[in-house]
Amino acid sequence: MDEEIEFILDTAKEAMNKAISHLEKELVSIRAGRATPAMLSTVMVEYYGSQTPLSQVANVNTPDARTLSIQPWEKSMLPEIEKAIQLANLGFNPMNNGDLIMINVPPLTEERRKGLAKQAKAEAEDAKVGVRNARKEANNELKKLDISEDLLKNTEDDVQQLTDSYVKTIEDKLAVKEKEIMTV
Repeated sequence: MDEEIEFILDTAKEAMNKAISHLEKELVSIRAGRATPAMLSTVMVEYYGSQTPLSQVANVNTPDARTLSIQPWEKSMLPEIEKAIQLANLGFNPMNNGDLIMINVPPLTEERRKGLAKQAKAEAEDAKVGVRNARKEANNELKKLDISEDLLKNTEDDVQQLTDSYVKTIEDKLAVKEKEIMTV
């Protein structure tokens, strides 16, 4: 019986961890005013007839907080990369100096910051829903077991404590991201 309870708790924990890692991925993709190579992760470049991620044809760096530099592994790729960045419609204006491409990342407006903070909140809310769904699933599985009322109640309390700790983690991650977004 204990193994079944342990299995249910482990399954709930795994589902809650997935919600957290999904949230982390989503928060990384929300731009917070600083230049990061992840900003260009969606850019696909025409490379020998096939669409290839930018990161596989060039080195993307951030020399400072407002600049991205793209150094292609083959100089002949410069115009293709420049075109791909413009086609990606990210609001960037690439500048080709013959050796590498520089992008100045414009500072965020107050309105845009608020929009990004709202987007981060929505992602955090989705993660909380995922955690609560895992709790509900675990409690339903526990009720199917043939165990005493006391053991059921204690185990449900354990699931609730687990849920609370994951929700707190989500709120902490959101607070950090909101602070990052709102910092000018």
